[in-house]
Amino acid sequence: MSGTEMKYINEAFESNWIAPIGPNVDAFEKEIASYVGASGAVAVSSGTAAIHLALSLLNVQKGDTVFCSSLTFVATANPILYQGAEPVFIDSEPDTWNMSPSALGEAFKQAVSVNKLPKAVIIVNLYGQSAKMDELVAICKKYAVPLIEDAAESLGSRYKEKSSGTFGEFGVYSFNGNKIITTSGGGMLISNNIEALSKARFLATQARDPAPHYQHSQLGFNYRMSNILAGIGRSQLQVLKERVNVRRAIFNTYQQELAGYPEISFMPELDNTVSNRWLTALTINEEKTGVSISELLALLESENIEARPVWKPLHMQPLFEKYQYYPHSTNKSISEELFRNGICLPSGSNMTQQDQMRVIDCIKQTLSEI
Repeated sequence: MSGTEMKYINEAFESNWIAPIGPNVDAFEKEIASYVGASGAVAVSSGTAAIHLALSLLNVQKGDTVFCSSLTFVATANPILYQGAEPVFIDSEPDTWNMSPSALGEAFKQAVSVNKLPKAVIIVNLYGQSAKMDELVAICKKYAVPLIEDAAESLGSRYKEKSSGTFGEFGVYSFNGNKIITTSGGGMLISNNIEALSKARFLATQARDPAPHYQHSQLGFNYRMSNILAGIGRSQLQVLKERVNVRRAIFNTYQQELAGYPEISFMPELDNTVSNRWLTALTINEEKTGVSISELLALLESENIEARPVWKPLHMQPLFEKYQYYPHSTNKSISEELFRNGICLPSGSNMTQQDQMRVIDCIKQTLSEI
């Protein structure tokens, strides 16, 4: 926590604004929109809810397809199924670990050949690193298909001096407990389309018609953020820049300390971008080390150090295995390769130097024993 959360929480209690409406909600929306340079924002209960609202606003429905990054958390694609639509998964590329422009281009070519363009494209900024937005946006514009930018992990990151999350029709942020700033649970939908955001608020409040009684003419959702949690978010936003600097410093320490091991490769940072380095992620060449990711995870766990593999690609998940997938190239799936060789290291903003060196020493010891 930043240390000032109770100020906003107490204001909510003292003013009796507890429900999912109130001054903190209004202020948090304005402050996020101002921070990222968007025209407006809607505070909701989760990043997943924000994606669901974006798909609803774009009229995604049964029988439609949505192109989606494969190397991401399941929450990116679940809302596609909520709408009865079908996801089509797009591979990563090696420069950012994010959506491959070549794979996206191939998916669009195939869609044109069967006369079925997707209703939307969801691009994820993995672990804080922006995707190749110039190339990806150009492809979406070529086919006039709206873009949703899943920036759940990348608040505070920048791509060519522009905030992550602001490149599409809609952008999505998450304030889950593990994110770079948190409201314990929550999310934000941003856009330059104020009319669409107004519709989002309507849908997120059970789509209640403007009538003196409870009247509902269309399906809605219970997705609004509480005034208390929005207060926590306002306090957290004030330390976002500091959090980004800390996470980047943690990444730099890992990179510097492990620079002498050529079998280790860190997640790259694209030129003219600034990643918030939400998580420090790297790959280890098993052929050179003789150590698999699962073995390294077990060794770290034996030292009471929690680390994790990178996301298992969604096209490999039992829930999504029947859906189409476009690899980066004919004979190479980058996301599958990253899953086999990738690991996320402890990266919390309150991580001490002593704890980080304990992680580093454990990795060094493991590699030195080979």
